[in-house]
Amino acid sequence: MNLDAETLLTAAEAATGAQDYGDATLRPRFHQAVDHLNSIGMDEAGQHAAAAVCHWLLTSRLNLFADQNRFPIAEEIIGRPMFATGEPRSGTTLMHALMSVDPDARALRFWEVMYPSPPPGTGAETPRRTQADADWREINAKMPKWLHSHPYNDMLGDGLPEDERTWACDFRVMTPTAWWRVPMQTLSMGLPTDPAAQYRIHKAMLQQCQYARPKKYWVLKGFHGFRLAALFDTYPDANLVWLHRDPVQVAASRTMMMADILDGIVGKIDLHAEARLHLSMTRAGIANTMSNPLVNDPRILHVRYTDFVVDPVDTIRRYYAFCGRPLTTKAETAMRNYLKNNRGDRYGKFQYSTKLLTDIGEDIDALHEEFAPFRARFGIEIEKRE
Repeated sequence: MNLDAETLLTAAEAATGAQDYGDATLRPRFHQAVDHLNSIGMDEAGQHAAAAVCHWLLTSRLNLFADQNRFPIAEEIIGRPMFATGEPRSGTTLMHALMSVDPDARALRFWEVMYPSPPPGTGAETPRRTQADADWREINAKMPKWLHSHPYNDMLGDGLPEDERTWACDFRVMTPTAWWRVPMQTLSMGLPTDPAAQYRIHKAMLQQCQYARPKKYWVLKGFHGFRLAALFDTYPDANLVWLHRDPVQVAASRTMMMADILDGIVGKIDLHAEARLHLSMTRAGIANTMSNPLVNDPRILHVRYTDFVVDPVDTIRRYYAFCGRPLTTKAETAMRNYLKNNRGDRYGKFQYSTKLLTDIGEDIDALHEEFAPFRARFGIEIEKRE
């Protein structure tokens, strides 16, 4: 038995009474996503799980755009949002978590992006938060090793999604926080991309979550380096803090993190293949950073990971000053309390080693030489770890 895209689309439209997906390209793109799912060779249980996820994401999208017709959501102004970006494992999640406790800021929450309709500001929150909490308990039970590298998952439905999670219902990525019940590899590449369209749906999600709520400034986090033009086209008054870390450590750490995630979804994986993939992705990210002229945009503050680790709050103070915003006493106190009460190793120390790279035939000294121009440009020293 194979999944049938048109059957799934028809079922979602019948369930919601809506047919507007907000984008004429959604239908053919969904067909491509279903073709990918059918190519995996899942058993019947896997196919049922995939069909359920497709239904969830399709109905979420239909309801999201139906809300735009019911409420003046499109009139919401997303003013001067503050983004954090960087290569994976460069401290962006901690920076985002700290900014999120600023009482004058607003961050996306998983319960909001997993169940965005109706607009959270209309008051219908409790059932969705309860469902998202249950979802996250299931995720944490299925992928317990992920808590070592990403202890923030203990926030459950109140956790902080990356901006890419807003695109789950756009079928441009298939991430663990949407597809954890389906026995397949994470798919972050291979489906059609359109940065301008992706940021349109991102903005629609922010407007949905801002509607009928007190006005606050947005603090957000995602991997925006390849999409800077579309980001600034969508949010011309945005600022971005870009954390930079030794790429050799990035490649090794992200490999082990994804291995821990996939271990819970698909079981034993080829760690060497995973290391080759993530080294390749790290190389691509660094190459983009070195060649993209928008990296020099005056709206971007470049920060060294090592400086952030030494004093996270002072680094954030620098970013706020860069954005023309004060770091209030209340915000600083909340951030320091977060650091005091949320140790990064509270579920055990995350273990990884650059030996992952030597095991696939890479010479660490040669890698350091390869990335030397990047390190020189941003003042990044070779990171020594036990």
